[in-house]
Amino acid sequence: MSLNVLASNDKPIQVTEMPKAAQAFIKSHFADQSVAVAKVENDFMNKSYDVIFTNGDKVEFDKKGNWTNVDCEHTQVPVAVIPQAIQEYVTKNYPNAKVIKIEKTDRKGYDVDLNNGFDLEFDKKFRVVEIDRWLKKKTRLLYMMKIKFYGFFLS
Repeated sequence: MSLNVLASNDKPIQVTEMPKAAQAFIKSHFADQSVAVAKVENDFMNKSYDVIFTNGDKVEFDKKGNWTNVDCEHTQVPVAVIPQAIQEYVTKNYPNAKVIKIEKTDRKGYDVDLNNGFDLEFDKKFRVVEIDRWLKKKTRLLYMMKIKFYGFFLS
């Protein structure tokens, strides 16, 4: 006897099949964008929705239609989406930078990517808890991969 469990089941859908909150978010913040694909993802215990626009921007929603991730790598995240405290911090500390990605984290905080290479992590009270550079992350990852390849780990 064999048991096959499908871990993930992505299904293309129309935006009108998404929760009303997701539809309203798209209409409010991405009205001038054309949808390339919308899909529902049914994992074993969870449901989520993704919308990818023709310009490459992407928004992810939870099962209730609340946004969880807004990725606008080729443009910028609409300012109205960014919590005010985060926008004020970015404007003050990185005046020439644009938010190109914002994600709600499992710890009820936010992970924010800027177009200047900085990655900022905020806790649920909008305090900065980590700042990193993308280039450093890639370099560190490559270094860790080399260490694993050679069979030892240095801390």
